[in-house]
Amino acid sequence: MSFFIIWLGVMFPLVFSPGPANIVFAASGASVGVKRSIPLIAGIDSVFILKSIIIGFGLGGFVKSYPEVMSSLQMLGSIYLVYVAVKYMRVNSAKEKSMTTELGFFDGLLIQVLNSKGWLMVFLMFSLFTEPSQDAFGDKGVYILIAWLALLNISIHFVWVSIGDVLSRVSDDPLYEKGLNYFYACCLLAVSVWLIIENPMVENYLDISI
Repeated sequence: MSFFIIWLGVMFPLVFSPGPANIVFAASGASVGVKRSIPLIAGIDSVFILKSIIIGFGLGGFVKSYPEVMSSLQMLGSIYLVYVAVKYMRVNSAKEKSMTTELGFFDGLLIQVLNSKGWLMVFLMFSLFTEPSQDAFGDKGVYILIAWLALLNISIHFVWVSIGDVLSRVSDDPLYEKGLNYFYACCLLAVSVWLIIENPMVENYLDISI
């Protein structure tokens, strides 16, 4: 139990923080509600579980050996988030809303595959907790970490979708609805710009230019 509390103390802030996926969850909850956001959650968390398996069983070293792969994923992910943000900004009516802003399973897969924060978070968890988990649980330690992270992710992702859903119910005013969409879009754009600026490829290019 003490090991779980320590693990939760480290991982909860990382999972709950307003990263790209969580902002998309809130926007999806506001647009289509909790039930219709389940395919998006399934897509994102399927990739999260796959990342945990890859890194937890040692294949993460291969990914870590090629930082340019992570940089490329981060750049592609940033561009895709800009695309999603533009979709939310273009919402003007209920009909258009249902057609353009319902993100599904494939969108979830794409968002999480290209989410560099997700990769780094899983790397961090296993670098900190692989040895303690094996001391506590033996050979089952890695499996338990994967299960814990999956349960924490799914729970928190439903919380973010629910937050978006609750905010959307505050008012039926079209201006409020449009403002909410612009808020989510601006958050996504801000995250995208930050990821692009922090991308090693961009930093190296700026250093060479200077």
